[in-house]
Amino acid sequence: MLCSEMMYKKADRKTREALIGNLLMDYGFLSRDTIGESRCSRPIDLLCIGNRKNQVLFTGAYHGMEWITSLLLLRFVDELCYSVITGRSMCGVKMGSILNRRGIAIIPCVNPDGVEIQINGADSAGDYRDVVINACKGNTSVWQSNAAGVDINHNFSANWEQLHRLENKNGITCASPTRFGGEYPESEPESRTVASYCRTGHIAHAIALHSQGEEIYWSFGDYNDDEAYKMARIMSCSSGYKVSDTNGLAYGGGFKDWFEEHFKRPAFTVEVGKGRNPLPVSQLDSIYEKIREMLVLAVVL
Repeated sequence: MLCSEMMYKKADRKTREALIGNLLMDYGFLSRDTIGESRCSRPIDLLCIGNRKNQVLFTGAYHGMEWITSLLLLRFVDELCYSVITGRSMCGVKMGSILNRRGIAIIPCVNPDGVEIQINGADSAGDYRDVVINACKGNTSVWQSNAAGVDINHNFSANWEQLHRLENKNGITCASPTRFGGEYPESEPESRTVASYCRTGHIAHAIALHSQGEEIYWSFGDYNDDEAYKMARIMSCSSGYKVSDTNGLAYGGGFKDWFEEHFKRPAFTVEVGKGRNPLPVSQLDSIYEKIREMLVLAVVL
């Protein structure tokens, strides 16, 4: 399926279904599970390759406008699987032998409702249509949250209370296109789905792809592990992305923050590309070439 025309379309559910279906046909060793559902009952897919008892977790599309991260992850899956069946190296690494030791779990789209709303409009929210219209005043092009107006990357239980107070201070008190953390941590099925999978205990470390800024965030609170910092520096050197710290309304409530605080293991938020969200699919190739080696190294490290 390498470089399929479908890869260069906006990553709504129809496009993702077609891409994942082709991947499953091409690579019999790739598995797909539905590990949860969104507010609007859309499936949250998990793709797995290799050792399922020791995995690196890659996640994307926490935000509606950041659907390009789904395409990047599916392209990575495609190239990785192709390298396995052909025996070719990927960035100088024989992935087949690596996968016996370290598997890969991919959730291409954490927030399928948010992506659908951003691409196809408020009617995609079903019973939540009026919530969406009222929250964004009809302008769904800026939609980042899930169908209930909750920002999934503000809905994890890491510094959630302090972040919630800061949201209130900034006038974000209810359903919103972005940055409303919900009524309580993991109030949303999307965040619960990701957290539940992590609680299986098989995840060595995790990567959350967002857009944009070409930055890597690696620490949170008291978690400043030397090994995690070394990993961030290696990822930075391979991609040219800057190692950065979060602050303000970006501090706390996120998946990376929760994973580090809860498990005391490395996790990284990687902001791919540069420009204005949603990044156009015309940037897919250039972004992928920049992060390709970084993604491979994230498996190996």
